[in-house]
Amino acid sequence: QVQLVESGGGLVQPGGSLRLSCVASGRGFRLNFMGWYRQAPGKERELVAGISGSSTTAYGDSVKGRFTISRASQNTVYLRMNSLKPEDTAVYYCNAEVSGLSRGVYWGQGTQVTVSS
Repeated sequence: QVQLVESGGGLVQPGGSLRLSCVASGRGFRLNFMGWYRQAPGKERELVAGISGSSTTAYGDSVKGRFTISRASQNTVYLRMNSLKPEDTAVYYCNAEVSGLSRGVYWGQGTQVTVSS
């Protein structure tokens, strides 16, 4: 089993910034892909940003140029969010695709991001 723990959410004013962190822990695993998804009330979960094992990145159209995903280490991923807008308000979930003994897809518990004045 692999556990994903997110942190860094909160309340921020429009135009502000936040950094989310996701740390993966467990035994016998290799991270192939880590990503951030978000889900706003009444909407489907959507991909925000992802990063592969070779550090190739991908972003949702609505966050390109404002959000940056990066790896701090083999097991830690950051999502830097700048120029936040009210429509960025959602629960943000960390996601990981894992190979090895714990092969599978894992999700974190989610962290709330609220953009409001």
